Amino acid sequence: MDQKNMILAIVLSIAIILGFYYFFELPRIRAQQEALEAQRAQQAEQQRATPAPAPGAAAPAGAETQTAALATRSQALAASQRVRIDSARLTGSISLVGARIDDLVLDDYKVTTKPGSPNIELLNPVGGDEAYFAEFGWTPAVGAATPVPDRDTVWHSSGQTLTPDQPVTLSWNNGAGLRFERVIALDRDYMFTVTQRVVNEGAAPVTLFPYGRIVRVGTPHTAGFYILHEGLIGVLNGTLHEVKYKNAAAAEEHERQETTGGWLGITDKYWLVALAPDQQQTFTGLFSAKDIGGTPNYQADYRAGAVTIAPGATAENSSRLFAGAKEVKLLERYRDTLNLPLFERAVDFGYLWFLTQPIFWVLDLIYRVIGNFGVAILLLTVMVKLLFLPLANKSYRAMSQMKKLAPQMQELKEKHGEDRQKLNQEIMALYKREKVNPVSGCLPVVIQIPVFFALYKVLFVTIEMRHAPFFGWIHDLSAPDPTSLFNLFGLIPWDPPSLLAIGAWPLIMGVTMFVQQKLNPAPPDPIQAKMFMALPVVFTFMLAQFPAGLVIYWAWNNVLSIAQQRFIMWRMGVKP
Repeated sequence: MDQKNMILAIVLSIAIILGFYYFFELPRIRAQQEALEAQRAQQAEQQRATPAPAPGAAAPAGAETQTAALATRSQALAASQRVRIDSARLTGSISLVGARIDDLVLDDYKVTTKPGSPNIELLNPVGGDEAYFAEFGWTPAVGAATPVPDRDTVWHSSGQTLTPDQPVTLSWNNGAGLRFERVIALDRDYMFTVTQRVVNEGAAPVTLFPYGRIVRVGTPHTAGFYILHEGLIGVLNGTLHEVKYKNAAAAEEHERQETTGGWLGITDKYWLVALAPDQQQTFTGLFSAKDIGGTPNYQADYRAGAVTIAPGATAENSSRLFAGAKEVKLLERYRDTLNLPLFERAVDFGYLWFLTQPIFWVLDLIYRVIGNFGVAILLLTVMVKLLFLPLANKSYRAMSQMKKLAPQMQELKEKHGEDRQKLNQEIMALYKREKVNPVSGCLPVVIQIPVFFALYKVLFVTIEMRHAPFFGWIHDLSAPDPTSLFNLFGLIPWDPPSLLAIGAWPLIMGVTMFVQQKLNPAPPDPIQAKMFMALPVVFTFMLAQFPAGLVIYWAWNNVLSIAQQRFIMWRMGVKP
């Protein structure tokens, strides 16, 4: 019975890990390869220029622009006059044609860990590849012919550079009695404040509706699959709404909701672009997708209520635009200081958030003291072991007692080997006399599984873990160990396929798992014994493509378990 329970626990663990690998890790690996191939193909085709999207029902329609072929990013940027954006964390520019915020580079984040890697380009201009931008404006009442600025309007700027200390004011006169102004300010992180003003210099009142929208042309290469949301996102009426790209493109009806307060935008694995209207204002939020020239155009937009501007009066509307990295502490700060509901939920901590978030908080707290997330993972493992110490001690004592009873179990096997039912009855009677609970031996395996999943989620979704180094050859805890046994850890100039990419840390994990296994009582059945002997090899291959931080956690947990189990066996007088 004890072996059956242990085997059941191991089989369930393997099934979960295999399922995890098949549904999460394997698609991620394939996606990385497909993304590179698709990007090359897309650039090679040089299809027609990306048209600016129609804005949908919540924002006004605008003219679509086309050119003969997609321009390079630098060519698209040079096609219009621009106001520079210059801060410690952001650089880029605002196009004076349409007043679009369409050029943002994140100065704190590189594309890869390789020396000389370029910074992340978050927003891209219309006319170039993968256009992605934010814009604001006013739409007239139905049936009104009031001239309002559109995506082709050329604005005038009060300055040449937007900095955290120096906002810029854009202005345009419609020639019919209305002067439009747009004041754009930037804090020292990733939050823009956009204040729109309309001055009525005419003789009649005018009614307008303020709006803002985020547009993404083309479907980006997603990385998350089942474990992570990427696509349209927002909090409307206090509820988190998530619409994946494929669902938005396939939807016959767009998702629309009227709300007071909230935010909406488009999220990637690590980056977010989101609009946050005045939180005291009622507005209509809309998630939509539209096929234009064979290319899907995704849009998150809002339209606020009607504003009537009397002659000689001025109307004003303010909203915010977040465009940057999904740093948990920063999102929480914006949530609290700007009253943005559930803004931290832009980081997809998943259904196990009650485990995932505390694990992240602990890791981040340790990191702020130690300065290394790898060491933080080691210390977190120690804390988890201490938390479950009484339970684990009970389990290891039971396993030590079973190992101590091995000679008596062998005698029973020799006596009743042919009668399996009688053998199991005698073994259970032996456990009862010796007060041994065989089921408790499964606890170390069972306890580790939810922590394993939660830590995987933290490593996968949090920007803080991206490119976080450990020691030696580990430069990114969120990526697999880059070394491989099959090219002698880089001595042979050959890149093995992913199946053979067995790095040093997976090998260490496999060895520690084998050592820990030898401390457990051996199964009486030879077939079961062989199966158990194969487990370290199976797990080594399975976990080789998991994030290095996760493998380090597993290996270190094994080392601590070995030390704990050896100590208990020593106290009980049981030989390893």
